[in-house]
Amino acid sequence: MRALVYTGPNQMELADLPVPVPTNDDVLVAVHAVGICGSDMHAYHGHDDRRPAPLVLGHEAAGIVADGPRKGQAVAINPLVVDPDCPAAKAGRPHLSPTRAIISMPPRPGAFAEYVTIPERNLLPIPEGLSMRDAALAEPVAVSWHAVRIGLERLGQAAPRVLVQGAGAIGVAAALVARHMGAASIHVAEPHFGRRATLAPEAGIATFDPTTHDPGADAFDLVIDAVGAAATRADASRLVRPGGVIVHVGLLPGQDGYDIRRITLQEICVTGSYCYTPHDFADALAALAAGALGGLGWVESRMLDDGAQAFADLDAGRVDAAKIVLHVV
Repeated sequence: MRALVYTGPNQMELADLPVPVPTNDDVLVAVHAVGICGSDMHAYHGHDDRRPAPLVLGHEAAGIVADGPRKGQAVAINPLVVDPDCPAAKAGRPHLSPTRAIISMPPRPGAFAEYVTIPERNLLPIPEGLSMRDAALAEPVAVSWHAVRIGLERLGQAAPRVLVQGAGAIGVAAALVARHMGAASIHVAEPHFGRRATLAPEAGIATFDPTTHDPGADAFDLVIDAVGAAATRADASRLVRPGGVIVHVGLLPGQDGYDIRRITLQEICVTGSYCYTPHDFADALAALAAGALGGLGWVESRMLDDGAQAFADLDAGRVDAAKIVLHVV
């Protein structure tokens, strides 16, 4: 089968690999569309010890079941594999299980390939009318759905003023989810002009360059940090109102930035957000199928054979789109 393989820092190569053989409760899925995630870029730079070369990356995928009782069914893949008997999984929080694993990390190859194996329980039927490309967005949208949902739950306030930091796929999706969930106003802080432009058609979402514009202290009830850098943490600490909530979903390295004194004196809630629950994933897929998140003009499509160039273009900042989805078929 054709596969895009990470072979070393800043190196992706198209290769011919054996079709994986399902074991245990896995099934074989013919991949049709797969997104490039920020974590794939992190591995591409050689900064992720969990993803050593050579390795097939990619975990945001949709395709057709190739074997078993569900053969021929169009499915979105939940790439988070967890022991179903784990107490965390039984409590409805499998994303916090110590058994959690994800395709694109050994021993599970990823989905930048014609085929991938995954437990049958991780497959969700694609609703009628939803394209493979858009179904592949269910995974990153689920990340954003989870972050916004828990932020709103902790805030306990209707119609909040929301700031999203970063207009990558997670940030863009978070803004769209916040709009869907009833935010009174949504602002997205993003220094890249092209990425701000992709959000321009979205009603109710305003963008600004955080390097030149300051909304002012106490401007927002809920801040979703989809970057996770020292600068965004510092801005979040200042821009959130007293008693507000900061959700940290970005995964850049480092621990600096938060104004712990202000967080303490103003009783600001700071919470991490990782992955999603199965319910979040299903809700994200349903929202995409219903068209509840807009026209998705922030997504760019390319072919798997052009994947190496897509990584290089993303690395060089030549891509305005928040997400590139590679089409295998």
